[in-house]
Parts: sequence; structure tokens; C-alpha cells
Amino acid sequence: MSHAHKAKIERVFEHPTSANIDVKKLISALEHYGVEVDLTKKHKAKLFYEDKEFVLPLPHGNHLPKEEVVLLRHWLEEIGLTPDNVA
Repeated sequence: MSHAHKAKIERVFEHPTSANIDVKKLISALEHYGVEVDLTKKHKAKLFYEDKEFVLPLPHGNHLPKEEVVLLRHWLEEIGLTPDNVA
């Protein structure tokens, strides 16, 4: 299953930015790699990794907007969770 999780992380780093990343599968992949996810009542996912936090607004559909993918990509780079660093 880790190959499927790695594929989800790779999708965040695709160029051009993907507009059809399934948020539920992405959250599952992030949890697999040690990101703590807290789903709020305000339709957001608070992501925690060590001392870093990122708030991801959840879409009303299943897919993240490109703008959110780019912001998430920057946070993942900051915490070192990139396709090159995951198995």
C-alpha cells in the first residue's frame, strides 16, 4: 500500500499542478507518513508534523483546488515530505 501512498504524495508535486487529487486518499497518505490530521467542524484539516502546522481547507467536492495543492506542496517541502524522501 505504501506505493499508493507515495503516488499520492507525487501527485502533489506534479507539474503542471494537478486539479484532481482526491483529498481523502491524500489525507490517508499523509497519515501513513506520520502527519497527524485533525478534521475540524469548520471543514478544514489541520495537519501537524513535528513542530509544523498547516491548515488545509477541505473542498466541498472530492478534489483539492490547484491553489491549495501549491500551498500544501510548499508545506510538504518545508517538513521534508517529498517524493524523493518517502518510500
